[in-house]
Amino acid sequence: MTGFSRLIEGYRRFRNSEWGEERARWAELAEGQSPKVMVIACSDSRVDPSQIFDARPGEMFVVRNVANLVPPFEPDQNYHGVSAALEFAVTQLQVEELVVMGHGACGGCAAALTGQFDGARSGAGHFIAHWVDMLAEARERVRQAYPELGPEAVRAMEHEGVQVSLRNLMTFPWVRERVADGRLKLHGAYFAIADGELRVLDQATGAFNPA
Repeated sequence: MTGFSRLIEGYRRFRNSEWGEERARWAELAEGQSPKVMVIACSDSRVDPSQIFDARPGEMFVVRNVANLVPPFEPDQNYHGVSAALEFAVTQLQVEELVVMGHGACGGCAAALTGQFDGARSGAGHFIAHWVDMLAEARERVRQAYPELGPEAVRAMEHEGVQVSLRNLMTFPWVRERVADGRLKLHGAYFAIADGELRVLDQATGAFNPA
């Protein structure tokens, strides 16, 4: 059975069980969505926010990308997928809370830390290298603190990725405005795949503490 065939089988199970059990909910969602939370997570196949948070359909507006990164505010004519989704969630859906969730064993953060794709001008690695350049400044801090680049360095890089995204969020005027007047709250979180533990960022201390 191919990967896509497995997905179709999964859909059939969903359609015959969960969809029917939540029929009233799906009917409501067909009229529109009103999630209160946006989650920015990694595209990694092992880190599904809906599963981790045991969320029902319509509870979260989710954006996933390599290393759960939010770029800085750049009002130009280039294509900005994350920024467009962020703008839609904040200004149109009026979400009240926004979570940036990093995770353990993140390939994007590892690539940023090791410089695996540095210098890739075309072909494999070009887009990845440019994307994780957002972590360049954080990478230097981590490399100085952990010159051997062992597991502690990787974890520190993953934590830094969350904090970089939170700082970049505050460069968007309509995020900054809503945070200032209390309409929007920002959170950082980190999911450890190996032990299933979720840690939440204490923004005052920079520590990630068990949820």
